[in-house]
Amino acid sequence: MGQLVYTNDLCVGCNRCIGACSCEGANVASNEEGGKVTVNPDSCVACGACFEACEHNAREYNDDTARFFEDLKKGEKISIILAPAFKANYYNEYESVIGGLKACGVNHVISVSYGADITTWAYIKYIQTHKYYGGISQPCPAVVGYIEKHLPQLLPKLMPVHSPMMCAAIYAKKYMGLKDKIAFISPCIAKKNEIDDPNTHNYVEYNVTFIKLMEYVRKNNIKGTPYKDEIDYGLGSIYPMPGGLKENVYWLLGEDVFIRQIEGEQHVYEYLENNKELLKSGANSYLFVDALNCRSGCIYGPAVEPHLRCVDDAYSFMNKIKKESKKSGKKSAWARALTPAQRLAKLNQSFAHLKLEDFIRHYTDKSARCAVKQPSERELDQIFISMRKDTEDKRCLNCGGCGYSNCTQMAVAIYNGYNFKENCIHYNRDIVYEEKLNNDALIADMEELNAQEQQIREDMSANISRQFEALNASLDSMADECENNAANCNGIMESIAEVKRFSGELHEELGRIGGYLDNLEQNNSDVISIANKTNLLALNASIEAARAGNAGKGFAVVADQIKVLAEGSKETVSGSNKTKEDISNSINELLENAESLMNIVNDTEERIQTIVGSSNEIVDTTRQVYDVTEDVRKHLDSLVSNDK
Repeated sequence: MGQLVYTNDLCVGCNRCIGACSCEGANVASNEEGGKVTVNPDSCVACGACFEACEHNAREYNDDTARFFEDLKKGEKISIILAPAFKANYYNEYESVIGGLKACGVNHVISVSYGADITTWAYIKYIQTHKYYGGISQPCPAVVGYIEKHLPQLLPKLMPVHSPMMCAAIYAKKYMGLKDKIAFISPCIAKKNEIDDPNTHNYVEYNVTFIKLMEYVRKNNIKGTPYKDEIDYGLGSIYPMPGGLKENVYWLLGEDVFIRQIEGEQHVYEYLENNKELLKSGANSYLFVDALNCRSGCIYGPAVEPHLRCVDDAYSFMNKIKKESKKSGKKSAWARALTPAQRLAKLNQSFAHLKLEDFIRHYTDKSARCAVKQPSERELDQIFISMRKDTEDKRCLNCGGCGYSNCTQMAVAIYNGYNFKENCIHYNRDIVYEEKLNNDALIADMEELNAQEQQIREDMSANISRQFEALNASLDSMADECENNAANCNGIMESIAEVKRFSGELHEELGRIGGYLDNLEQNNSDVISIANKTNLLALNASIEAARAGNAGKGFAVVADQIKVLAEGSKETVSGSNKTKEDISNSINELLENAESLMNIVNDTEERIQTIVGSSNEIVDTTRQVYDVTEDVRKHLDSLVSNDK
């Protein structure tokens, strides 16, 4: 099981638990993120004040309910002792709940009211035997814990008699011979500390609180045949009420004895602190002090369900139980008809078999584990200065926002590490005020910087506008040049198209000339053929003229001229062929050059088209850049105007 009382994640660090707690150092504020206030178990007495103060349900506790039921399931032999407040709070259902627990395996059921009767008997016997007057009652474990931890000087004044719970357990173990483990059905968180204390010798094993018991009972539908506690008891049944112990003593000793009754979380501890010297010296007229932690007594202890603490039903049932406990007739020590002396005699007779020493309780000084160190005047002054409390008035503000009743207590808590200066609202206010002054100065500086920044922005805007205007002019010039380039390229393309057309026509014309030359070659062949034939005719004519003699001389002259003409034609044709061959070679060369020219023209045309396209794209892009720069310039002008 973990720490008895602890803080869960719902804590918001509101410090209300600190203000409600009477134990210095029991609540430790954290300076970490979240600011939870945790519980120091060495100082805490489990009084429950923080549970009532906390509106965030940030405090929880551990008890033995789960282990109790687990052990029952395992077959452990367990008996229960039942707090009288259980019957008062669950008057109409407690018997069926007890029956259900019996069905779960509980062995015996004993009312702690009987243990309270033993406590009353032991108190009176010890006081009368040892002349022990002015002591402090100890049924409340929170009160015992407070004295052990925070007021150890009063330990000798704590009644050395066990509580009703322990008296009931001791009786069951020593006088009934019960070997079972014992579970206490409890309205009290702090009973766990008493159960675990070495001075109680492990007589009780489990603290089963009302809240967690009834949660388990309802969740698991535990109920059974109605069953009552097994031992008859007397007026110890009213111990849960404020002044219940006092009323028991009055019943047995009369009301002439003086018993100081006090209860309430802060009230009882303030009383003990303020009267510690008086109580320690025994210089008072009290038979004893009847002190309870809870202002409504154990009947509404911190482990009682909250909805039951809001109404007076338990008080009404307690009054009914009180009437039932005061017996009729004269046989019982609790008989109405007897005098106090007769009742005491009857009680002593009833408990004559009991040994007082069996019910004696011892205590332990636990103050060393939770001692609060007191700072020197110099140390206290340093803490106050660190908190910015540099005047006497500031050191006595005592607003309580930190949870402590005065500033000195807060300073002592800081000295001991239970708190920190940032938890002081006035320290934070001073810091905030100083920050405000710094912020005011900073704002003034910022305003000046803003004015300077505004001027810089205006200058930048003007400069940017000039630069954009220059850029726009450059873009306009670039666009114009690109447009001119595009126009010139278009003109060049037109000229090249003309050259291309001319080259095509030249190619065609050269082709025709080639055809003509082919015809000429054919004609030359024909002429050569005719010349050859003419030469043959001339030869024949010469032969015939020779034969004719003188008669044929004229014909011979003609034949010679024909031959000369034929030879001349042949030579002319040969020269023409030579010329034709030269022309043909030139034409072929021209054709090849014309074809190369056509290829160059085509390639140039493609490149110029690419240049024209690129120039057009550059023009379009330049226009887009111009539009963008114009938008940027307008946006910057707008920003500067807005800043004004």
